[in-house]
Amino acid sequence: MSSKASGLRDLRQRVSALFQDHEIFVRTHGHVRFLRVSATWQKRVALIAGVVLLAWAAVTLAILVNQLLTADERAAVARQQAAAAASEARIAKYRDNVAETAADLEERQEQLEQWSKVHFGVEPAAVTPEAGSEAAPAAEPVKTSAVIDPGLPPEAQILARLEARQEAFATRLLTAVNDRAAKAEVAVAQLGLDPKSLVRNAAAGRGGPFIPYRGRTGKAKALGQSFAALEGALFRMEVLERTLVAVPSGNPADVLMMSSGFGYRSDPFTGSGAMHAGLDFRGPIGTPILAAAPGRIAFVGQKSGYGNVVEVDHGQGILTRYAHLSGFTARVGDQVAAGQQIAKMGSTGRSTGSHLHFEVRLNGVAVNPRRFLEAKADVLEVKDDARQRVGSVAAARGAR
Repeated sequence: MSSKASGLRDLRQRVSALFQDHEIFVRTHGHVRFLRVSATWQKRVALIAGVVLLAWAAVTLAILVNQLLTADERAAVARQQAAAAASEARIAKYRDNVAETAADLEERQEQLEQWSKVHFGVEPAAVTPEAGSEAAPAAEPVKTSAVIDPGLPPEAQILARLEARQEAFATRLLTAVNDRAAKAEVAVAQLGLDPKSLVRNAAAGRGGPFIPYRGRTGKAKALGQSFAALEGALFRMEVLERTLVAVPSGNPADVLMMSSGFGYRSDPFTGSGAMHAGLDFRGPIGTPILAAAPGRIAFVGQKSGYGNVVEVDHGQGILTRYAHLSGFTARVGDQVAAGQQIAKMGSTGRSTGSHLHFEVRLNGVAVNPRRFLEAKADVLEVKDDARQRVGSVAAARGAR
């Protein structure tokens, strides 16, 4: 106990020794003044400085403690802010996806309606494959083009269901188109034409600058795989059916007697072997000459050996030539229907008497017209169906 007391006395003595009375001499203009700094005053100043230092340290310590205590709270707030930002981004993306999907569905619906009206003349819901049809295989459903996150709100699921309905209709329409194209293909083949070659040649005559498809929203790059398949099938059906319509199956003159056939024959003037590029129909001068199929008058005039000639372009590379005429009843550029009078029979050019020389040319090459004129009833039935459809398409396009 005494040792502690003595230790405290020694400490006080040492501290007191630090604070001694001091006298400071100040000389100014010959005058000397004494400034006395007492030990008591020094102790007070030191005490005040110590108190200030302790207060500063306490405040600093309190700030550090507060920062440590609130760090977790700030981290939690930061996590909440990040989660809110992520949620806003997901909502914005969802809205963009819904808007884009809705715009795509609208464009797809308009395209379906256009195809069904143009190629079938009916509303989309009325297009169904023919009952019992076995001409074309059933179309397989194609995967949908839009990707809808199953975690999105119900509005997106509604759009997904609408897309599925559109895909189902596109599949039905594709089956119906393939059915019609298959029937037209069989009929074209029975006429001695090559359907694949016809489609291939038609596809070779396309072009133009590449303009990427964007749709009205500027985002859609395509209408989907099923729509691409449907577009190709519609093109094939269009080529084959238009070829059927262009086939000259109508009698070019109302006469019964055929005086010369297609191919090898003895030349009527020299008796030498010759190639006859058409059929000859004998009849009186002035007998009406009729267009064997609908088309456009491409030539009216004279050709060496043929005399007076009318040529009708039926499209799809098919042209008919009517020669040795005595007169014309059509002009270049006229649109004529099957069975419409275009000229009169005669004996002009290299001819031994009044008759019609009738040629059919496919892509510039003469082919035997008998295959078309003597087409079977089932082929003519398919052609008649195609004519009605092609005629309705032309009327619809003319109305636009």
